[in-house]
Amino acid sequence: MDDQVAVDAKRILLRYGVPISVLDQIDVKSRIQYARQVSRTQLSDREPRLRELLTEGGYLEA
Repeated sequence: MDDQVAVDAKRILLRYGVPISVLDQIDVKSRIQYARQVSRTQLSDREPRLRELLTEGGYLEA
């Protein structure tokens, strides 16, 4: 896995509101998957969609 992809995924997740404490719990492969899904989402829906994904993944409480 390319390190730059992992770094970019981390930046995307942070940009759209993932708390650092939660980000540290997410493995690199999942970070990349979440970042890809969020980047394909309409701009205005990215933050809510990311929170939804993280809740489904068990990283955030509803």
